[in-house]
Amino acid sequence: MKLGVVVSCYRQERFLATTVAGIERALEGRDWQGVLEFAAPSDQPPPPLSARWRVLASYDPATGRPRRLLTPGAGRMLGFEACGGDWVLFVDSDVELDAEWVSAAIETASREPELAGIGGRVEEWFVDGGGERPGKPDLYGTGDRDQAVGYLANVAFYRRGALVAVGGYDVRLNSDEDFELGMRIGWLGLELRVLGLRVGRHWSAPRPSFPELARRWRTGLCFGQGQVLRLYWGRRGFGTLLRRQWLYVATLGLWSLDLAALAGWLATGEPRALGIGLLLPLVVLVPMSLRKRSVRLGLHSLLAWTLNGLGMLAGLFRPLPAAPAPRGGGEAAC
Repeated sequence: MKLGVVVSCYRQERFLATTVAGIERALEGRDWQGVLEFAAPSDQPPPPLSARWRVLASYDPATGRPRRLLTPGAGRMLGFEACGGDWVLFVDSDVELDAEWVSAAIETASREPELAGIGGRVEEWFVDGGGERPGKPDLYGTGDRDQAVGYLANVAFYRRGALVAVGGYDVRLNSDEDFELGMRIGWLGLELRVLGLRVGRHWSAPRPSFPELARRWRTGLCFGQGQVLRLYWGRRGFGTLLRRQWLYVATLGLWSLDLAALAGWLATGEPRALGIGLLLPLVVLVPMSLRKRSVRLGLHSLLAWTLNGLGMLAGLFRPLPAAPAPRGGGEAAC
């Protein structure tokens, strides 16, 4: 079986050497071709690469400006068109792949070629000044047994024919591209499966953190929830996507009630309205602080839901980029 590998990177070089080394180890002795795609110039040189890798720089070297939409799907589809392979392995640039999972995934793909895609359990690890430490052992709650799932994230091993059949990742979405793709795959009656093995370790700075909230807004990651709702407005799938965002919708509803209570106090001078306005945020903050055993983490949860809710509104009302999603799966130069 010939394999393609895609690693798309946008200013995420911190863990890239670990990612590439993990892929090289896991695929040793296999027939594969990899694409490492950069959407922006980097201050660091690419990590050591074997002859199996092809590096794509999808930005203007004179200005440093990207030549593609700055979305996860756009980078992945550029790599998909260039890497070849009957099956294509997409690996985020901050994931260290496990060789055991790779062997099991290839064996499963060979035995059940009708599968659309294969994933696994993602283990979270943090790196800071104090060293390395584990986070969530099962980031997406997929468990320790093989089972069908609705979508794959961080690491996804897709059959090329299945990805071509559904049109690939939607390049217009700043986030939620994995879930939206999984939804379309499911509509065709195709199966996505996670194996009961660790697919790899996802490395990052410690989370949850307040700087991470600012980064998500700055990079547009929180806009995807609204973009996908705009894309599916009045179409099949809208209800599914809206239910997925229920927490953000509820948080916006909470703040709307709070603003209405404060407006009532300003209009009437009624102290009860002011009291309601002051107490409403505590309805969320107090239970979350008790659950997480930290007022700081409770506040972080409320701010995260608020930020994502506002991002959802921004994505919903902003026009989607006009660039069409790439189609097809042949090799192409960038």
